[in-house]
Formats: sequence, structure tokens, C-alpha cells
Amino acid sequence: MTVWDDLVGQERVSEQLAAAARDADALVTAAATDAPPPEASKMTHAWLFTGPPGAGYVQAARAFAAALQCVSPDRALGGAPGCGFCDGCHTALIGTHADVTTVTAVGAQIRAEDMRDTVRKSFTAPATGRWQVILVEDAERLNEKSANAVLKAVEEPASRTVWLLCAPSVEDVLPTIRSRCRHLTLSTPSVEAVADMLVRREGVEPDVALAAARATQGHVERARRLATDPAARERRAAVLKLPLRVDDIGGCLRAAQELVDAAAADAKVLADETDAKETEEMKAALGAAQGGRLPRGTAGVIKDLEDNQKRRRTRTQRDSLDVALSDLTAFYRDVLALQLGSRIAIANVDAEDALGRIARSSTPESTLRRIEAIAACRDALDRNVAPLLAVEAMTMALRAG
Repeated sequence: MTVWDDLVGQERVSEQLAAAARDADALVTAAATDAPPPEASKMTHAWLFTGPPGAGYVQAARAFAAALQCVSPDRALGGAPGCGFCDGCHTALIGTHADVTTVTAVGAQIRAEDMRDTVRKSFTAPATGRWQVILVEDAERLNEKSANAVLKAVEEPASRTVWLLCAPSVEDVLPTIRSRCRHLTLSTPSVEAVADMLVRREGVEPDVALAAARATQGHVERARRLATDPAARERRAAVLKLPLRVDDIGGCLRAAQELVDAAAADAKVLADETDAKETEEMKAALGAAQGGRLPRGTAGVIKDLEDNQKRRRTRTQRDSLDVALSDLTAFYRDVLALQLGSRIAIANVDAEDALGRIARSSTPESTLRRIEAIAACRDALDRNVAPLLAVEAMTMALRAG
């Protein structure tokens, strides 16, 4: 298994990255022997990975980071970088490699203080690996100050530092940053490719895999979760019933409250799994005495950790809401296809009765207005509107049609 095997339906991108990783080897060798660098190298110091949701642009960036750090013995015999088994590949893929730094948004933004140490590290030589790799998973969440810090680092990087920026589209990244990056665009994998991956890699039954891939329209991670997690299937089924529950104002308000409560419950599950462990590890690192008493002057560190955990909980809740809004959008997209007599395959085949009822009782114009209401709810959440207010406004708009 190579590092490229998790990139579903992205053969073109895999080939480009593998070629760049081979040229990266030549650059390292040339630097070590004081030889001139190879001409027309496919390797560069900054990359921008974009693509639709679920296409796997973050996975592509991490696979590339692993290929750059590959230390397989076969490399000396001309083997391709990115074996997937060596220590370099393994630690880069799971996020523990000393020379692969991952930056993610804890809350709604990546702040300048979150980037300060990372930018400083980018100017140092790799400690154990071939390259110093900085992977920014949420480049679209860089605020003005943190984006400017990244720009300065990308403009004049260290000779063996590589920046890998990930964002949904090039428009989500400052023009001054993207102009200094090599851009790779991933495409939405086909339903068949995602279903095949679920069968081969996850052991999912073929009919379940196909249903999950079709319901998520090629979103790899959501398809994996839907196929393997019964709770995720239950939550999706509840969301698909929402269009039938907004006949009156009371139904709208109840549906909105339940949607927000389900997202909050998702965030709480994640917090319960990670927050307590993080806090105990931090206290141990700070040298907390037996009984939990912290050394003097360290209370502020714990307070910063708690603030980060709170921001992460808020983001998790909104990410969960975004999944529900995606399911709703797909539902009304299917309604519109039925109303227009389109031959596009229906994604939500398990909700055909509800789709038919909504399609017969409304017009294509009202369906489009409902899709716009869902998009407006997304925009409101991005602007930090209180989730319940945003979702209530959406359900009332769905009722009005």
C-alpha cells in the first residue's frame, strides 16, 4: 500500500505529486553534494491544494508530506517515494513526524498567535527528515494577521522547507499567497469509486457502500462515516424528515431546536473524548503535584487550553450543523430533479416517498428558494450568528417556500 492509496479517484494528482517527490529527492542530493540543482524540477516550495468538499485535498497534502519524508530502503534502488510502510511515511501519515507540522483551526479562525511558533519553525532545518513540511489544513480560516505571517514565510522560505496549504478554492486564499504556490485542484470522485473504496478498505457490504456513496455524492469521509456508523445514519434520517415537519410555526421551531441540539451533542461527544485527556497531559507536562495542584505561574497555560477547547467545541457544533445542511440541500436538489423531470440520479433513494410528496406539493421556484434559504443559513453561521437563530430563520423560510 502506497501513500496515494487513500486518494479516491485522484490518479492525475497522485501522478503529479509522485513526480514532484522524485524531483525533491534530486534537490536534496544536489544540495548535499554541492551539485547544481536539476533543471525544470516539478518540485517547489509552496503548494495549494483545493477541491470540492470530500474530494480529499487534505489527504493529498498529507500523502505528499509522507512521500517527501519516505526513507524506504528501496529508494536507493530507484524505488518511488511514498512506500507507505517506512517510518517516515508512517509517522507523517499519522501526524507524529518531527518535521511535519500540521496547523488546523481550533475555532473559526487561525489566529496569528497560533501561527507564530509554526512560522518560526519553518525557517529551521529539518531535524530528522528530508524536508521541513508545514501543512495548513484550513488555509481559508487564516485571518489577516496570520495570513500575512504565512505570506512572509512563503515569500522567502528556507531551502528545505515546503508549505502545503489546503482550502476549498483558490478564492479562499489571499491572492498574494496563492500567486506564490503551485496549485493542484482535486475533483469529486465518482459514486462508484467511493463505493469500491468502502468495500475494499472498510469491508462494507456492496449495497450499503453504494447507498452511502450515492447519499453523500462522492464525499469520501462522510460516505465512510455513513457506511460504518449507525448513529450517523440515524442522524441523517432525522434530517431528511425535517422538510415534512415545517407545516406550522411550532413545527419549524421544534425542528430547529432538535437540529441544534443534535449538533451540540456531537460536539459534546468529541469534547468528552479529548478535553479531559488533553488537560491531564498538560498538567503532567507542567509538573502538577499529586492531587492536581499546579506549580505557580502555570494557571494561565491551563486557561489558554480551556479557551482553545471551547473554540474547538463551537467549531465542531457548526461543522455538524454543516453536514445536516448539506443533507438538506441534497434533499431539495432531488426534489428539484423530480419537478423538472431530470434524468439525474436521485441521491436520497431511501427518502423517495418524502421527495415525491414535497415535489408534488410545491413548485420548482419554491424549491430553489428553499435551497437559497439553506445557503443563507450557512452564511449566517460563518458570520458567527447564534446557531439556533440561524436555523430557526431557515426552517421558517423552508415553510414559506
